Amino acid sequence: MGLKDDDSGDHDQNEENNTQKDSEKEKNDREKPQSTTKRKAVVPGPAEHPLQYNYTFWYSRRTPGRPTSSQSYEQNIKQIGTFASVEQFWRFYSHMVRPGDLTGHSDFHLFKEGIKPMWEDDANKNGGKWIIRLRKGLASRCWENLILAMLGEQFMVGEEICGAVVSVRFQEDIISIWNKTASDQATTARIRDTLRRVLNLPPNTIMEYKTHTDSIKAWEEFHGLVNSSGR
Repeated sequence: MGLKDDDSGDHDQNEENNTQKDSEKEKNDREKPQSTTKRKAVVPGPAEHPLQYNYTFWYSRRTPGRPTSSQSYEQNIKQIGTFASVEQFWRFYSHMVRPGDLTGHSDFHLFKEGIKPMWEDDANKNGGKWIIRLRKGLASRCWENLILAMLGEQFMVGEEICGAVVSVRFQEDIISIWNKTASDQATTARIRDTLRRVLNLPPNTIMEYKTHTDSIKAWEEFHGLVNSSGR
């Protein structure tokens, strides 16, 4: 995926094994002062522009038709990294493949830190998502506009936004934005109207709101027949 500079703290266990006293280990420790026994919190750097929330990029890919359970779906989601400032966002984003250049059955997810891009996550389970199906060629521009609007708090719905997903498929691409409370119609309507504006969608664009409860129900029914998640 052409990524560099992931400082999200995945190499934090170096100093836990203090019994290794060989000189190379000590030299490495001196050269890696950022390694600690605990995962470091991601914070804005000096003079950077902080975001209201920290966010995490995720990526997933699977072979269509292969049986997928909820558990294997979770194992298939790879965390790219977490950022806390505008500058940190661009550092990740500038090294990522654009959705329009992805192949096969691939997804990018951008969610608030601590929220997994899964229906069952506590922050998502009572929520839902707006779904927009795009003809090929529009995904990269729409995804960028969507996530910049989300990071810039343009939706004006308090803490309701959980994250966004772009799904690359063979015939079409799908973007969605997830919120916490599916039953809050004023919030879902505001998200819909903001989506139309920031994506500059034609008036006849079909937008579907689907609760995660319905998604889970449909997946279970489908899964019972053909053993595939349909996610």
